[in-house]
Amino acid sequence: MRTKDFDQHWRKLTEEVLTGMKEWRLQHPRATFREIEAALDERLNRLRARMLQDAALASAAADWEAAAAEEQPLCPRCGQPLAPRGQQEREVQVQGSQEVVLERRYGVCPACEVGFFPPG
Repeated sequence: MRTKDFDQHWRKLTEEVLTGMKEWRLQHPRATFREIEAALDERLNRLRARMLQDAALASAAADWEAAAAEEQPLCPRCGQPLAPRGQQEREVQVQGSQEVVLERRYGVCPACEVGFFPPG
């Protein structure tokens, strides 16, 4: 997803949170404050994870092979430039026990022979 598409997509996700919360509240008229808070947190955590995933995947660092040599990631151990090893998925658990799936370029240090998902 390109950053210019964020507004429309994130507005739709936010609307789903609002609608879902309203429907939940109508179905649970006697809910306690803590139950309401938990229901809201569940929805907001899903929204947060999706926004985080979208923003991370739109990062220029996600496609570092196209970057200039001086901008390509270095091995955090020895400082050598990483050799690209294709694109792979990485699953990360974020706040609220939500899982974010990042499809990123993967690199291997030619000196250390250790693989990395470069940050960014």
